[in-house]
Amino acid sequence: MDRPLAGRIALVTGASRGIGRATALALAKAGAHVIAVARTEGGLTELDDEIKASTGEGATLVPLDLKDGDGLDRLGAAIFQRWKKLDILVANAATLGPISPLAHVEVDHWDHLIAVNITATWRTIRAMDPLLRASDAGRVVLLSSGVAQSPRAYWGPYALTKAAVDCMGRTYAAEVATTPVKVNLFNPGPTRTKMRATAMPGEDPQTLPPPEAPAAKIVELCLPSFTESGRIYEYKTGTLKTFQPPA
Repeated sequence: MDRPLAGRIALVTGASRGIGRATALALAKAGAHVIAVARTEGGLTELDDEIKASTGEGATLVPLDLKDGDGLDRLGAAIFQRWKKLDILVANAATLGPISPLAHVEVDHWDHLIAVNITATWRTIRAMDPLLRASDAGRVVLLSSGVAQSPRAYWGPYALTKAAVDCMGRTYAAEVATTPVKVNLFNPGPTRTKMRATAMPGEDPQTLPPPEAPAAKIVELCLPSFTESGRIYEYKTGTLKTFQPPA
């Protein structure tokens, strides 16, 4: 079995379902030891069973609400204590929020969306940055979305959080440019997930690729041999785009 990530430590957020779950399993099959983070303990246990069945080895399961910033800091300290480094971070966790005109969004819904999609992603990077810099080939993949680049009516709350994640990824890539850490964004496009079904209830899910399809490409961006940084991979078109630098 080809295990290009043997001996490497990978952290995946939102790992209990959808693209996060598929990515965690794909990374494990590629040889990485997976630290799987999600709120749903049952989903994490099922993932662990599947990883054990596929690889013979278990994952490290972390039931954690990512809005708990102190919990993320404790996780970073625990990873340092056990492994002294982190080789891969896949920041996948996100919430859809309301599909609604901006003026109609409830304040508590807005605050929750910002906390999960933006603040938690920043806190994850903040907690894991020293560990990623300790790796000989740290790799970071932040999940993006097409609406971040092409806003549409009623998708504003989700779109603007993903636009912020895009900016966060590009900024972080510039800040680690002189280190072995590489940071990229990944837009999976329409995928057969629960979030997609919630957003597009009338859509036939069988017309969409399963989460395992984009997950396989995410693994490629996590390989030590992948040395691009500060770019966004568009799964639907198979293109790796360079962001336009500021004037």
